[in-house]
Amino acid sequence: MPNQSASVRMMRRTLVLGLLLLTVPTISWAQASSDPDAAYEALLQRYVSEAPDGINRIDYAGWHTSVGDRKALDDYIARTSMRKPSQMQRAEAMSFWANLYNAVTLKVVLDAFPVSSIRDIKSDAWLDPKAYLGPWRQQRVTVEGRRLSLDDIEHTIMRPTFKDPRVHYMVNCASIGCPNLMPRAWRSATLDADLNSAARNFINHPRSVSVLPTGALKVSSIYKWFMDDFGGNDAGVIAHLRSFARPELLRALSKVSTIAEDGYDWSLNSKSRAVMR
Repeated sequence: MPNQSASVRMMRRTLVLGLLLLTVPTISWAQASSDPDAAYEALLQRYVSEAPDGINRIDYAGWHTSVGDRKALDDYIARTSMRKPSQMQRAEAMSFWANLYNAVTLKVVLDAFPVSSIRDIKSDAWLDPKAYLGPWRQQRVTVEGRRLSLDDIEHTIMRPTFKDPRVHYMVNCASIGCPNLMPRAWRSATLDADLNSAARNFINHPRSVSVLPTGALKVSSIYKWFMDDFGGNDAGVIAHLRSFARPELLRALSKVSTIAEDGYDWSLNSKSRAVMR
């Protein structure tokens, strides 16, 4: 009898444990349906940190070693790609594309980690000469039946569709020179305020804009590469910068009318700099 009772108790515990395990996916999918970006945001909060120098860093090393969290990112990308941005309002669609772009970029880096720069990762598009410049030309995700590369998302969807220069502060290319990856998802409810905050934070950081001791203006290469999005000339870029500049920078910008230099740091925005292959 004692052995039989112990056996019954063991069976009951096993049954209860099994039922608990069965409820986990249900809870996860319920959360995903009510807030499709919740799982992604939890990952960002875990691995993105705001550094004292004003440049957000990602703990790629820690994320890379977590099989569960890498799978969670893969699952988020798979679920997100099944949504229909063509049926979304502007702010929701804009947030959708930025979150997808950033999630795919994180996956690209994590799959190749360790690397010292995202440009060490090449595209699998042999007939495209730009494939050797980085991972942006390879088709990596399917949305509404269309296979897309990161370049497709940024340059054939986001920029021409939304026609808002602040798009450049939404997408993160895993580099020190890039506008920060936020430790949370883009969301339609707070989109405009978050875009303005992202623009202000980037523009007022020296990696974006600096007036040199000579009085010459140096800017991030983003403003050269995509000058058409910022007015099409130096004056348009400077006007954009002034609209988000804090008082000290605004005073310095009042004394310049042309851009003298530009630059960009392609080093990986990693929490640990010891990431050489």
